Parts: sequence; C-alpha cells; structure tokens
Amino acid sequence: MEKDTDRPVNGGFEDDYVPRRFREGAGDSRPERRENRDAPRSDRRPGGNEAGSNRSRPNRPFYDEQGRQVQRSRPAGDAPYKQHNTRPAADRSIDMLFGLRPILEALNAGRTLDKIFLLRGTKNSMTQDISDLARAANVPVSMVPLEKLEGMTRKNHQGAVAYVSPIDFAPLDTLLAGLFEEGKVPFLLLLDRVTDVRNFGAIARTAECLGVQALVVPARGAAQINGDAVKTSAGALNLLPVCREPDLHRTIEFLKNSGLTVVACTEKADADLGHTEPASLSGPIAVVMGSEEDGISPDLLRLCDQRLRIPMSGQIQSLNVGVAAGIMLFEVAKARIT
Repeated sequence: MEKDTDRPVNGGFEDDYVPRRFREGAGDSRPERRENRDAPRSDRRPGGNEAGSNRSRPNRPFYDEQGRQVQRSRPAGDAPYKQHNTRPAADRSIDMLFGLRPILEALNAGRTLDKIFLLRGTKNSMTQDISDLARAANVPVSMVPLEKLEGMTRKNHQGAVAYVSPIDFAPLDTLLAGLFEEGKVPFLLLLDRVTDVRNFGAIARTAECLGVQALVVPARGAAQINGDAVKTSAGALNLLPVCREPDLHRTIEFLKNSGLTVVACTEKADADLGHTEPASLSGPIAVVMGSEEDGISPDLLRLCDQRLRIPMSGQIQSLNVGVAAGIMLFEVAKARIT
C-alpha cells in the first residue's frame, strides 16, 4: 500500500488530517478489483442498502430447535431476522392422522386413537361410520370449526384429524377380573379431569413405582397421552395399564359393586390421611384424585366411600396434584405392606 507521507506529526492537528485517497484530485494506485473497498460499508456488496441502513447479508443455513433447516431473510429497514416456519407444531407430530379414509381405516384396523376432530357441519356416510366406530372404541369425537383443524395441520385434512395414542388402553372389567383370578388385591388410581400432560406423566411414574395396578381416566376431559406424557412418566405408561372409561360415575359404581373401597383425596374432607387406620387402606382400593383447578367434582365425591385430606401446616394449604397423588399413594402402599 502506498505510504502517505503528508500525515501530520509532532504538532500537527489530527482532526484536520484527510487521507490522500479522499483528497480532491488524488489518484488511487490500487488494483481495479479492490476499487470498491473505499466505498461505504453498505455499498461494498452488489445490491447493498442505502447508506445508514443495514447492509444485505447472504442467506446462511439456520436450524430450529429440532435440528431442521429453515429459511430466514432480513426485511428492509432495521427489522430483525424472522424464521419463516409457519407450520403448526402439531403438523410435525408423528402421532397424527388426517383425512377421512385414513382415520376410518385406522379404526377398522383396531388402532388406538386418542382423539378425533371432525369438521363441524359435515355429515356424510364416512363421518357417520367414523363416529360409530369411535363410540364403540371409547374414542372421543369433537366437532370443531375449520380454524381448529387448520391450526393442527396445513395438509389436506378433508375435515378430519385424529391423534394416535402411543399406548393401548385396557378394558377395566377384564383387567379387574384378571386381578381377582390371580389372587391379587386390586390397587387402582382414578384421575378426574387431570388435564396437564406433565402432571399426568409424573403421576403415572409414581403410581407404577408404588404398586398401582392400573390408571383409570375419563374419555373426555383428560390429559392427552402423547410422547411428552410417556417421556415424563419415564416409560411407566408402557408398563402400567391405562383404562379409558366414558363415564366415571358408572365406573365408581362398578368398582364399589366389585368389592373395592373408593377413597377420595380432597381438602374438603374432615378426616386426615395420617389418622386413618392402615386396615382401611390395605384391602381392594381405588384412589380418586381431582383436577388441578377445582379437585374432584362434587357428584363424584358423593359416590366415594371415604374422603381423606393431606394434613398441612403451611399457609398455602394447596398441593400440586402430582405431589398430592404421590403422598396419597405412598400411604396406601405402606398400609398394604404392613
């Protein structure tokens, strides 16, 4: 590079100094291929923005949290990069079916579906067959608007979307009869409207560790059993049978008629769990836990044989349902061992 000998030194004024290449009439001896290095930064690349704005940048690979490459671009002005990935989260799920024919064939093949969503106002022979088969298999069907289906998937769903369950549900009557035939003392856990997936998975993990022989959940108003639930349960949902019942009222009546004591864990009870005789918890028993918001519904509470509360001395006087279930199940498991 040419040495600039006119730079002021020892008493010169640095603020008045102007490099030779910017002086009027000064030539530039650098090669032509480097001609644009003295241009403003925003104009160094072809198609650069105007001076003062963000200079354009080449598109580079960008990866989301799942490791998939997505496209990004920088709009004009100072707006930040935006990831152009508008697909709904459910569209990336591997446990989804969409389309009338695939869902109908899945039901005919006996695949275990968690929920089915049909377009509201659509009535034809295929939707009727889906509804009939789903009712027979205790699969809840919801009639939803188009916006709901579009929020699940951008693909051609034909007005029908279904979630495939990662587990197979067990019939309660067959399971209970098998326990009695094997000489085992039934120990079941009923969950009334527990809708949080992680709570459900944590409860399943605790239940399997403490010897619960089956989980009973309602067909409607329960947490979706998906990959997150299985992961939170640490695989317990692959070992612990889950029974999905259309009506918990009839389920409780069936269990009582089968010789089980139905015990509700609720803060509305008068008796403390710690003051209960172990003998009352050591026989055939079904424990009922309520939802995260309002606990066990009043009509189910009236059907239970016992109501027990967890004694607490703190000011909050409220426990997470997963924690409460762990305490309750531990007391039952301790009574069954002793």
